[in-house]
Amino acid sequence: MAEQEKWQWQEPGTAWKGAGLYHITLTVPSREALFGTLVIPGNDPTKARIERTALGNAVVDELYVMCRHYPAIRILQFCLMPDHLHAVIHVTRAMDTSIRAVVRGYWQGVKKLGRAYTLAVATELNSATTNEGVAQARATTNEGVAQARATTNEGGYPFPIFTERPFIRPLSRRGQLHTMIHYVQMNPQRLATKRLKPGLFRVQKDIEIGGRQYDGVGNTMLLTGEHFMPVHVRHELLDEAARGDSQPLRNYMNGCVLAARQGTVLVSPFISPKEKEVQAVLLAEKHPFVVLADNGFREYYKPGDALFDACASGRVLILSPWPYDANKRHISRADCIALNAMAEEICHHLAT
Repeated sequence: MAEQEKWQWQEPGTAWKGAGLYHITLTVPSREALFGTLVIPGNDPTKARIERTALGNAVVDELYVMCRHYPAIRILQFCLMPDHLHAVIHVTRAMDTSIRAVVRGYWQGVKKLGRAYTLAVATELNSATTNEGVAQARATTNEGVAQARATTNEGGYPFPIFTERPFIRPLSRRGQLHTMIHYVQMNPQRLATKRLKPGLFRVQKDIEIGGRQYDGVGNTMLLTGEHFMPVHVRHELLDEAARGDSQPLRNYMNGCVLAARQGTVLVSPFISPKEKEVQAVLLAEKHPFVVLADNGFREYYKPGDALFDACASGRVLILSPWPYDANKRHISRADCIALNAMAEEICHHLAT
């Protein structure tokens, strides 16, 4: 089955027709900036905004067309980026139609807009021989969009843009809605940060440490530090704490943080809850550290919320020994063991 034919809609035991919260992403497969242009006033990422093209405006308008057709749906947040659209929607009550069918209808609408856009561009390019002609071609989008809304001819437009179906994800866990809305709101600022600091967000290939190859994102200069220490909360410490003696566990975690305060670069996959607590202190106190990831880096990768800001400040390096696997969902025990061993291996090699 082709990748674009894989639907991420349905889980066992649900028809996705009830009330719920969903995150929808529509992407231009070519990743061309057809929806708009990123503007960064004064090179300040916090002021970044997207200036929409006519096609971008039409794609957003189609969201509201969807809501008019399905009154049970409310748009809680959306963000149009140069090459993709994020929307967080709330289905307020059960519908006869599934979310899959609703979003498929939205997709059909934007495909029509895309065909009109490419028709307008192609028509102008046939007679354009200069860059001025190309610019004029893109300026005809409004006419093409209007034509798209006035026709139902499915085969009348060449070069369809939206060949990939939108991705839809349910937001069912506690705090997920707040996190997703924040993520959507921050998209322009994060893209601006990546544009202004490309070296810190570009995937760097074949970083060799101790004879092993890693891909990395972040500040590779952290590997030139003087002192390194792995963070691995072992089961023995957790077992002691479960039996009532939590002092050894507290001493170990405190020791990690104290080492970081003294300039030691901590290295870990930060998998277990206690390791994540140590990582949270490192982030809060702005100490540098290295994270080992259980999956590689897809194209257009960017770190999550907290790691993104630390990465932009040059305080984090994320390493992965494995290529990106789109089907990987959960870390295995074997991965955990391997990554913890690599953290110790890295610290040993860099210390010698």
